[in-house]
Amino acid sequence: MAAARHATTLGLLAACGAGFLWGTGALVVNILVTQHGFTPQNISFWRFAVGSVVLLAIFGRRIALPTLRQLWLPVLLAGTAMAGYVLCWFLGIERIGASIPTLIALCLPPVLVTLIALARGQEKLDTPLLAVLGAAVTGTLLVVSGHGDTGSGPAASQMLAGVLFSIASAVLYSGFTLVSGRLSTTLGAGPATTCLTVVATAVMGLFALYRPLQWPQEVPPQAWFLYLGVVTAALALLSPTALTVATLVEPLTAVALSALLLGEQLQAWQYAGGALLLLSIWGLGRRVGTAPH
Repeated sequence: MAAARHATTLGLLAACGAGFLWGTGALVVNILVTQHGFTPQNISFWRFAVGSVVLLAIFGRRIALPTLRQLWLPVLLAGTAMAGYVLCWFLGIERIGASIPTLIALCLPPVLVTLIALARGQEKLDTPLLAVLGAAVTGTLLVVSGHGDTGSGPAASQMLAGVLFSIASAVLYSGFTLVSGRLSTTLGAGPATTCLTVVATAVMGLFALYRPLQWPQEVPPQAWFLYLGVVTAALALLSPTALTVATLVEPLTAVALSALLLGEQLQAWQYAGGALLLLSIWGLGRRVGTAPH
């Protein structure tokens, strides 16, 4: 019993650590865009490229090529969705900072997946689930309500574009999770993540057809790219329960660090909306954790 409790504690700490590291990714993207002038397309490509090198070095020999050939279409679709949701998230960060896009892009997908399960009859709508979904919808509306001084014109259009890109990221991530679960079970978590990251790298590489993808010429930006690739793209293959914990910690980290280091301050109602979104994720995590198997 003591060993089991120790393992559970270590797993929880690992999940919190992974969530914290992932949460710093939004901050790094903001720095690369605002201080070094890189585009979200460029950042996305190098993030996946560095991640692919690391993952291939670790899991490359464990990829079952005959099984991979049978699953080439799901791998292609999921890898493309991976590239899409990361790019849309970064495009949102480029327009309205790290806080709001991270809250939307990371907290909405579990809710969307639950709605899909309801539509398929795989989930039963009851009072607790209705309360969780209500909290998620209310929280989203509060978060996207905008800054009090946005007004109209270019600032308002940037806010709208940032929110729409963030919602698109959440939708694509929801589709990604529906496909990637089967791949992870069949290929193994590490090999599946490796294959999907390689596909995402190839998809993002297509942007070089109309604009060159430039590797930074200064040490600080290079360090940021390596950090994004290794820490936020190639670490922490977690269990579903640990992933729920990481999903809670990640947006909290992004919002807190953005306020502390970048001066991004949300309005009181937006913080309340973020809290409701996090509560909804916690509620869905408890629901999954207590569901009969």
